[in-house]
Amino acid sequence: MCFLPEPSAHSLRLLFLFIFVMGVAPSPALTAGCPDGCVCDDQLVVQCAGQDLTLFPNDLPLATRQLILSNNRIADLPPLQLNYLSDLVYLDCSNNSLTDISESTFGNLRKLAYLDLSFNTLLQIEDRTFGPLASLVMLRLTDNPNLGEIHPDAFSENFALQVLDVSRNNLTVLNISSLIALPALRSLGLSGNPWRCDCDTEDLCLWRCNSDFLLANTICYNPPELAGQRLAEVGMQLRADCHQGLGYWDYLFFIAIGFVIFSIKAASETFRGDLRNISNCKLFMGNHEDELEI
Repeated sequence: MCFLPEPSAHSLRLLFLFIFVMGVAPSPALTAGCPDGCVCDDQLVVQCAGQDLTLFPNDLPLATRQLILSNNRIADLPPLQLNYLSDLVYLDCSNNSLTDISESTFGNLRKLAYLDLSFNTLLQIEDRTFGPLASLVMLRLTDNPNLGEIHPDAFSENFALQVLDVSRNNLTVLNISSLIALPALRSLGLSGNPWRCDCDTEDLCLWRCNSDFLLANTICYNPPELAGQRLAEVGMQLRADCHQGLGYWDYLFFIAIGFVIFSIKAASETFRGDLRNISNCKLFMGNHEDELEI
């Protein structure tokens, strides 16, 4: 039987040191490299602000909890890279060049509580864009000058949302059905948008009138006769205008329509009666001729 040679004291010390280092070393998620131009600290905060970045940074520590990307030129948030950061609770993407986000962008960020997308070039917010963000408490979407559409169900699943700011965009209407259903909502920013105060925004104006939110500079832009008035001030006027009763000319119009319908029906009955009379007359004349021949 052959035995392996007995290890020397030096080799044993090396083996022990290797085992010790492997046992106490942090996981790969904590030891991943820090991207160029960024600062990573031991509190799992990655600071990449103001580095003139055009692409989402690579090699982010997977355990990152705060990621600050503000004041760069990033045009896209790649879902595959971003969703590896499943422990992320704070994400600041303000003052970049983002034009498009979707449900897949934040698909795995269930712990995210703070999201800042202000000062970008977003065009629209689609259905369920923020649906996966079950822990979202504060969302800033301000100062996107091309943002003209927010889907009615964009926030319908964000039941933890307390602060929502969509000020200084290009919104003319906003469906509030999902906002009314958010139990935790405490602050809503709507100012600086070119609101169109008509029957399409009646619910929004009435909600402003009856809610406790203080909304400075939330005023109508159109139509001209309401321009400059606060949304909360025109709610009852829109209710009256959009649900007013029938006036004199409305009744006259319906009477005229009824008369036309009656006249057409009467003429149709008369025409059918004439056809029946002609048919009966022809039948009578035919029978009379037969009798004469006999």
